[in-house]
Amino acid sequence: MNTSTRSIFLKEMGITEWTSRDVPQSDIHPESTSPVAQADEFSPPGQHKGMWWFFGSPPQGDAQTLFHNIVRALGLDQNEWVWKNPAESLAGKEAQLGSLPVIAFAFGGPAAQKLSGERDPLPQLRETVLGIAADGYEEVPLIASFELNQLLARPKDKALLWQDLILARSVLHSL
Repeated sequence: MNTSTRSIFLKEMGITEWTSRDVPQSDIHPESTSPVAQADEFSPPGQHKGMWWFFGSPPQGDAQTLFHNIVRALGLDQNEWVWKNPAESLAGKEAQLGSLPVIAFAFGGPAAQKLSGERDPLPQLRETVLGIAADGYEEVPLIASFELNQLLARPKDKALLWQDLILARSVLHSL
């Protein structure tokens, strides 16, 4: 994914790109000027070697558009992510994955609480690596973030969502 495409996706998500004031503009590499570029440093495009499980209320309308922009900004192929219902049993999912590492990402406090068993509200669950215990599978790391509809109502929280996604990507690549 080239830099201009990333810029378009970030703009659609309401995320402002930034550059350092301390470094002369001529010294900045185009790939290092956006949060997406920082996230891509963890793995080259097309080589994510992991699976993303997204949990929450199924997105519809503008929330679905936002979700698809998130997937594109992360550079995920269709076979690298699935949308799941938090109430869905995870038993037997390990057979489908083989040896791929998995990261779970919960959109909303209720989804994160259901999956992790934690009772804390979303502000305390964010920026923490939680875990889901799936029968017969090692504990799956879980990152909690905002519900997609909440992000549409409060666009300034999209930058916090992006921080959560970068944390999730970092955890996935450390597995």
